[in-house]
Formats: sequence, C-alpha cells, structure tokens
Amino acid sequence: MKQHRGSSIALASVMAAAVACLASSGAYAQCVTSLPTGSIGPKTIVGQGPNGEKAASVDAVKLTDADIAKIKAGKFKVGISMQTMNLDWSQLQVQGITDTLKKYGVEVIGTASAEYQVDKQIADIENTIQRHPDGIISIPVDGTATAATYKKVSAAGIKLVFMDNVPTGLKHPEQYAAMISADSEGNGQIAAKVLASCVPQGATVGLVNFGVDYFSTTERTKAVNDWLKKNRPDIKIKQVAFTDPSKVGQIAGDFLTGNPDVKGLFAVWDQPALDTLTSMRAQGVTIPMTTVDLGLQSAIEIAKGGPLKATGSQRPYDQGVAEAMAMMKALIGQTPPAWIGVQSLPVVQSNVLESYKTVFKKDPPPQLADACKKAKPACG
Repeated sequence: MKQHRGSSIALASVMAAAVACLASSGAYAQCVTSLPTGSIGPKTIVGQGPNGEKAASVDAVKLTDADIAKIKAGKFKVGISMQTMNLDWSQLQVQGITDTLKKYGVEVIGTASAEYQVDKQIADIENTIQRHPDGIISIPVDGTATAATYKKVSAAGIKLVFMDNVPTGLKHPEQYAAMISADSEGNGQIAAKVLASCVPQGATVGLVNFGVDYFSTTERTKAVNDWLKKNRPDIKIKQVAFTDPSKVGQIAGDFLTGNPDVKGLFAVWDQPALDTLTSMRAQGVTIPMTTVDLGLQSAIEIAKGGPLKATGSQRPYDQGVAEAMAMMKALIGQTPPAWIGVQSLPVVQSNVLESYKTVFKKDPPPQLADACKKAKPACG
C-alpha cells in the first residue's frame, strides 16, 4: 500500500514531537497521548478497498430530492445480519442504519446476530432471503465460508450492502452494491505511532491478531507492521493470533508469560484489548498497549491514563448511515461505489471525551466523565 503524503506529514510531526520531548535521553519512553490529534492521525483516507479500490467519499451516496421521493414511494424492506450484537461497534452500526432507513420510510424487518458462528450466519442469511426483503445489509463472519450463501442474495434479486468485508469471489456491482468500512490502514497507523512513542529503542512489541482472513482486521494489523518496520526498524515484532474472541484473555496471557521481553502491545480491536488488559493485570504487567475501535470501557481505560494509551477509532454510527444511504441508492436502481471509506479518528487521553461524543453521538456517561475528571489535567 502506498504511503500518502498527508500521512507522511502527520508521521513527521508526531515523531518530531516525540523526539523533542525526549531529546535529553535520546529514547522513546513517553507515550504521545497529549499532542494535537491532527499530528497523530492521517489527514485523509490512506487505505485501499479489498480489491485495491480507491476510497469513495460518503458524499457519493448523498440523496437528491428525486431520490428521496422514489425511496419513499418504494415502501422498501431491509434485513440486517451482524456478526454479533455484543459490541458497542455493532450496536452503533445498527442504530445508524435503522435511524437513516426509518427517516426515509424504509422498514427494517429484523436484525440477526450470528455470535461469530459461520453456521448460524448462513442460516440467518437464508432465513432472511425467505422473508423476501428488498435488501440485506451484513457483515460476514468469515469471508470464505459464507461466500456461497451471500451469492444467493443477488440470485434472489435482493440488493446487498456489506460492512467491513467482501466475501471471496463476489463481484461488484453484480453481486453486491457496495462495501462500507473505516479506513483500517489509517487506524492501524494511529495505533502504531502511539505505541512506538511508548517503547524504548530496540524494544520488543507484541501484536494480538485476529487469525481469520478478514479485510478490516487484516488491514489494521498490516498497517501496524508496515508502519513499525518503516519508521521504527529498531523495534522487534512478535505476534500471536486468536480465532475465538472468547479465548483472547487466555491466549494473550500465555503469550505474555512466554515472552517476558515484550514491552508494548497492539490488540486488533478494543474487546480483545480489554481481555488482554485483564490478563496483564492478573500477571502484574503494566506495559503500554494500543488498539482500534472505541467502546465505553476502552474509553474509560484511556481516560484513566493506564496501560491502554490510544485507539484508532472507527465511526460506526456514521458508517451505518453510509451503509443505509448506499442501500437506498441501490434500491432505486443506482450503482454506489464499490468501496466507501470513513475517516479514521485518533483517540488519546487528551481528547477522549470529545472523541466519545463524535463516535457515540451523545455526551459521555458519568462513569467516563468521572474517570476523566480524576485524571485531570491530562484527560480531556
């Protein structure tokens, strides 16, 4: 993947600031958690789509007055199939979808949750097809194992919009209308930049990866690897992977026990980061960690100023809005872009309250506000 100029400028800024803070020691030992966030995150979308596509803006699926009239007249129905609903990310996606579809008179006939089980998602999709909706919005649990089932959607004349991943072999626009995701490469770069600022020269860091071939998670892990190798070649990288999210704590704990030289961690999304943090605390380990995605608990941990230093956040509600808009475009016979990207968001201790509002579209709850208040003036 190409290193874009805007990203290079941001990189130079963040690394220069980190070096300036530590010029007397010549080491990277103080985490970059209070710089202007514009110096941490990419200025633009830096990633590419699953087939190398350049990202289209969410503006590409804005509705005209004529579009809106057709949508309202169509009395369309849409089903949703999620990998799980047990995440803030999933709940915000579905909220963004349903709020937007409802606004334009499109009925959501149901939301299925596969709980990361391929067989259940296959059954969910097939059951939804039997209900004859006009469209299905879905995030695949496994892009290979579910591909044949997703092909049945277009074969049934149903429009299909994906979140985050396109199953193997499906073609745009014949078999799906669009895929919408965050800039996973940009979010991975954010996590890598902050982690690099937290560990000394020559340190070893560990990456806790998702061991399933999945576009968005693969992109963020690749971005962390690529950024560290290019900008901090002194850092040694060790990796461990999980396939069952419920077993992350045990896997991460065993990894830390077997690799006491690890001085920093990246976890591929926020719930595995929290499970890893639980294992760290059980072992008395206090090394810095970064991740991708923002939930309430990860926001609280960042606010406290503990081991979880930063996240490159998606904007799941905004992604849900874009998915709904792309679906409505498809329902009235238009062809949305193959990949629509949503800008990454750097979240550190100094901007965690503002970031929570941006992501969740509401004020921070008392437990987050209280955690931040106790960590003043660093937390904001």
